[in-house]
Amino acid sequence: MHLKSITSGWRIAEGIVALVVLVPLWQILSHAVAPAGPVWEHLRTTLLPELISNTFLLLAGVGSVTLVLGTSLAWLTGACEFPGRKFFAKALLLPFAVPAYVLAFTTLGLLDFSGPVQGALRLVAPDLVRSLPDVRTPGMVIAVLSLAFYPYTYLLARNAFATRGRTAMEAARTLGLGPGRAFFKVVLPMARPWLAAGTMLVLMETMADFGTVSIFNFDTFTLAIYKAWFGFFSLSAAAHLSSILVIFALILVITENSLRKRMRFTQVGRATPSPRIRLSRGAGWAAASLCTMVFALAFACPVLQLMVWAVGAIPTELTARYATMVGTTLTLAGLAAGLVTLTVLVLAYAGRRHDDFFTRTMIRLSTMGYAIPGTVLAVGVVLPTAALDNTVIDAVGTLFGLEIGPVFQGTILIMLGGYLVRFMAAGFNPVHSAMERISPSLDEAARLHGVRGPALLRRVHGPMLKNGLTTAALLVFLDVMKEMPITLMTRPFGWDTLAVKIYELTSEGEWERAALPAVALVLAGLVPVFLLNRSDTTS
Repeated sequence: MHLKSITSGWRIAEGIVALVVLVPLWQILSHAVAPAGPVWEHLRTTLLPELISNTFLLLAGVGSVTLVLGTSLAWLTGACEFPGRKFFAKALLLPFAVPAYVLAFTTLGLLDFSGPVQGALRLVAPDLVRSLPDVRTPGMVIAVLSLAFYPYTYLLARNAFATRGRTAMEAARTLGLGPGRAFFKVVLPMARPWLAAGTMLVLMETMADFGTVSIFNFDTFTLAIYKAWFGFFSLSAAAHLSSILVIFALILVITENSLRKRMRFTQVGRATPSPRIRLSRGAGWAAASLCTMVFALAFACPVLQLMVWAVGAIPTELTARYATMVGTTLTLAGLAAGLVTLTVLVLAYAGRRHDDFFTRTMIRLSTMGYAIPGTVLAVGVVLPTAALDNTVIDAVGTLFGLEIGPVFQGTILIMLGGYLVRFMAAGFNPVHSAMERISPSLDEAARLHGVRGPALLRRVHGPMLKNGLTTAALLVFLDVMKEMPITLMTRPFGWDTLAVKIYELTSEGEWERAALPAVALVLAGLVPVFLLNRSDTTS
């Protein structure tokens, strides 16, 4: 690679973006070999084994349940015909709009001792209520996270089953295989890339979850990192815990890349789907019942309960402070959406200009933050910021003899840095896809007319990237609105958001008061789900 090519502006830009991601990760990993303090030693000997076992229990449980549930629902709505299929094909995506921590506190509010379910049972079957198990169990945490995350597997698998799956089933049946053998021997193996991708997303979201485990008080790494920082006031202990979780996240990323490279599935001919498999009357109603149960548990019942609580909370919660909180949420989401969209535009255009190993590596490094939990990124952003502040304070004191306080800590710059690293992948994918659809011949034609450099991006590519940029900004905007740990751990004083308000209220068991901000987040989350359903042509 020529020196001029290496030092081109686009390569420098993509290198800077990758460095922004790598600095917090390196800061965290460096603490894995740094001297440990007494707080870390205490956590390592008393809590670490439980954290590891609980985290692996969640990963195994949620991964297994979402794989089975998402695959089953995807096959039924994507390849079969039964009563209500068209409705459920779209409705089963609606849980995407409900943050996992909202589903968690709504579930607890419904099923807890003082909730409406046990209240009704005490009137009709008091003996049964006394024999009910505790709601706050690992099994319930797995169930809540599975209901919140199954749409990842469902969406990807349904698209595969709706085209290739039905064709493969028909071919297998003509060769003499029964329905069961045809599904497990032919259809399911062909869907492996989509099932693996969906399950990997679920595992990453599970490992990154903070709100659900904190509501259930179920100790995992994300919750322990927060407690070490704000409970024991030990940033060093939080960094040691974060370094372990980063290693787990990197293992997941490497595993995902390995599976993607090893799986090659080529389709011969057109992807014209075969007729849907018409289920028998009994099987059809059983399929409709399963879809109804999942839809009710994951979306309908929680949202209805939220609305009931929200109506009752309006007189006390809907104050001027609430309006300020909504404004803060929208401001942070807007700033983050703009920052991430501009950054991923630079990455996507650099990838278009230089399609080589260096560029692909820089892009991959820049977008790996999606696999890192928010609590970890909060620690990783604060550590270098604190070091930078100390350097500035020492320099000012040495040069000018002045004593100043922290310059960068306690500002929204830390929050925006965490958002940038965490949600780069969410913004990059739609912009990159839109960039890929622009023919290279347009670039050559524009250069013949003297349009080059930034002008080429602004005048030629910009208008054609409008939909991709809008989608990226919308996704990041909504992700930041729902984001909890980075905001909770790095926000300046007084910068409370809807997600932070939900955490504060649910940590005190105030389910009804938390409903109002939760309803606002759910309504915002319905926007991308609606757009996703509109763009779907398989149902």
